[in-house]
Amino acid sequence: MNKKAIIVFVKNPEPGKVKTRLAKDIGDAAAVDVYRLLLQHTHDVLLPASADKFIFYADKIKRLDLWKTNSFYKQLQQGDDLGERMQHAFSFLFELRYEQVLIIGSDCPQLSTNHLNHAFELLETHDVCIGPVDDGGYYLLGLRAVHQPFFSNKAWSTDSVFNRTINDAAEAGLTVALTEQLRDVDTLTDWEELKALLDYQKASPMVK
Repeated sequence: MNKKAIIVFVKNPEPGKVKTRLAKDIGDAAAVDVYRLLLQHTHDVLLPASADKFIFYADKIKRLDLWKTNSFYKQLQQGDDLGERMQHAFSFLFELRYEQVLIIGSDCPQLSTNHLNHAFELLETHDVCIGPVDDGGYYLLGLRAVHQPFFSNKAWSTDSVFNRTINDAAEAGLTVALTEQLRDVDTLTDWEELKALLDYQKASPMVK
């Protein structure tokens, strides 16, 4: 059995439900196109990684979509907020006897397979691995066991999440390793500066 697993939280790509901050500038339909490109990038980065891959859907599991069942396990997110949903996903995988588990988002064009492999290497000698983003959050969290404080008392999607998580680890006496700081796509500025990293020529003409 593979002892390593990667969790990806995804939203169903529907207008009004994804990239809502970006949608204010480019419209709901174009925001869906952007999100589909980001999903494709995440998919392509995940495939070569030496770990089992679990896709956790926000609303409903799609059987026939980008995430083919011969390469990805499919689950539904459970919980009232992001912290509860993340804790449930980690707990689920540790109950399956995985020893190192990463969770990543699906909107980081700078993410590479090397970042995932490096995170697993860091977990060999550290309790926690975190990949920060420049807006105060993180694009990756790696654990060897569930630590409940990481998932509570957070103002999710704000610039305090990374620092609060670091403080939680320090208070628990856990060793922490950081991966490279990256950027994800939340705003029009993010998209305009990062879209060249993606093969956006394949997108709908609405994506500019």
